[in-house]
Amino acid sequence: MFKVISWYDIRNRGGFGLRIMKNGFTMIEMVFVIVVLGILAAIAIPKFAATRTDAQISKGRSEVAAIRSAIISERQSRLITGDHNFIAPGTSSGQLDHGGLFGGVLTYPIADSTEDGHWHFLSRDSNTSKYNFNIAGTSVGFTYTRSDGKFDCTHTNTYCKKLTE
Repeated sequence: MFKVISWYDIRNRGGFGLRIMKNGFTMIEMVFVIVVLGILAAIAIPKFAATRTDAQISKGRSEVAAIRSAIISERQSRLITGDHNFIAPGTSSGQLDHGGLFGGVLTYPIADSTEDGHWHFLSRDSNTSKYNFNIAGTSVGFTYTRSDGKFDCTHTNTYCKKLTE
């Protein structure tokens, strides 16, 4: 005889006693996931870029503070011995860049590089040394002046303000 088939059987079993296996995602579900991932990526990628620049600024701020502090500390050591001058620019023993950038005042010199987040030596004469600190493709110029012991940049530069103020 005939078997009575309910709508439940037709929908969930594929009709007349056949079972349909539903093991995959529908196209709508896949499109939805791709759209959500695209939105998250559009939000996250700019945040990561900003985070990298912020990290470079933080690194630069701490290094500027360390360099300034080391110059003053070196001056204090010189005053005790009767020498009233700040450390001279140069790479010889007893000079600012002996053994590497700022090696005459820092325990560990800073590596010279043109990459973002690093210091790069530019030039020196008997009274000044010039350096760049690179942030997000921009070079921030710093000058050490022996006559007054200042290590500073031009404060009209946006990144200079972030590094020193």
